[in-house]
Amino acid sequence: MDTRIYHIDVNSAFLSWEAVYRLHHKGGRVDLREIPSAVGGDMAMRRGIILAKSIPAKKYGVRTGEAVPEAVRKCPGLTLVPPNYGLYEKCSKALMGILREYSDVVEQYSIDEAFVDVTESAHLFGGTFACAEEIRNRVREELGFTVNIGISDRKLLAKMASDFEKPDRVHTLFRDEIEEKMWPLPVSELFFVGGATVKKLSSLGIRTIGELAQADPEVLRQHLKKHGEAIWAFARGMDLSVVEAVPSPNKGYGNSTTIAFDVMDGGTAKLVLLALAETVSARLRENKVKAEVVAVGIRDCHFHQVSHQCILDTATDITWEIHAAACRLFEEVWDGSPIRHLGIHTGRVQDGESFRQINFLYDTDYEKLERADDMVDRIRKRFGIDAVKRAAFVKSPVDHMSGGISREKRSVDYSRLRID
Repeated sequence: MDTRIYHIDVNSAFLSWEAVYRLHHKGGRVDLREIPSAVGGDMAMRRGIILAKSIPAKKYGVRTGEAVPEAVRKCPGLTLVPPNYGLYEKCSKALMGILREYSDVVEQYSIDEAFVDVTESAHLFGGTFACAEEIRNRVREELGFTVNIGISDRKLLAKMASDFEKPDRVHTLFRDEIEEKMWPLPVSELFFVGGATVKKLSSLGIRTIGELAQADPEVLRQHLKKHGEAIWAFARGMDLSVVEAVPSPNKGYGNSTTIAFDVMDGGTAKLVLLALAETVSARLRENKVKAEVVAVGIRDCHFHQVSHQCILDTATDITWEIHAAACRLFEEVWDGSPIRHLGIHTGRVQDGESFRQINFLYDTDYEKLERADDMVDRIRKRFGIDAVKRAAFVKSPVDHMSGGISREKRSVDYSRLRID
């Protein structure tokens, strides 16, 4: 039986979900998808970038990831709406619920993307194309937003197909269609090809995916190392990955945060690191894993970035221990420049219990620290993350649980917004 894989991609996801919510739940009359509009971060919190934009906004040159002021300069009449990740998570869950009615092999690739293997189930819904059309129509009619669906026998090609003409379309890209449908595209359209790679390929005279596919892989390897070999294979449709219904274990856990003000002193920086250690260690404990490597990343007010890491004597999930390691790393690498962004990342994640070597020079009671963390986790899970807060954060401008999706992005007070 020939493998059949869908790649489902929500069209302008964040903006679409906000538009549907306003139209159906907040009495809105203007569809954000039909006017120049965008979801943008909070300038006051220094997170002012475009997270999603409408097709009309795209025609003005508005791009995802650019600064809000630059987007407004391109499109003076741009309607900006704040992000609402709580809403996005609900919409994503509803979409995945529909997809799982058509196959038990669904791999959620991101909040607004999924791969679905329908090899053994598509015939129950009229065949591969008819099944895709049914999913597309159900999403639009039941959830109010639209998706593009790419169909192929390879995950890579299905993802490429879903990026063809939008919105609300179904496209195929099988191996015998690669030369006609994929090779004429700019090489920047290929999966895993970023801006730096595009420049290197351009210097080699390679501007289309077809030219990349026909290039000498040895030349690509010389200029781009293993990455050159990988994208050459992608350009030829070579992809052996399978749809994974069960996600692979995380190789590392981390959180970072852009601070609303420039941090000038080490004490405040270490308080931010404590807030990040709280969230990172809580995620480790939730997944019942421990990390052996701790790294700290610093970005200053001039956007210069530096990082530093260390290997712990024993893998850990203890907040105090991760914070202590982060503070040591910070002291070793910070040059005193005003800090805009801080992050803690962990690696060498291990499952199960780790054995701690006894050290007679120190009297730290690690079992007591573990019990304290467990108690805090249970209280926060039952009563909310603000139910327990360390005294250091009282009257502090630093959020005691920083990193990841900031709390101002998790919900929106619509009573303070004008909804047309």
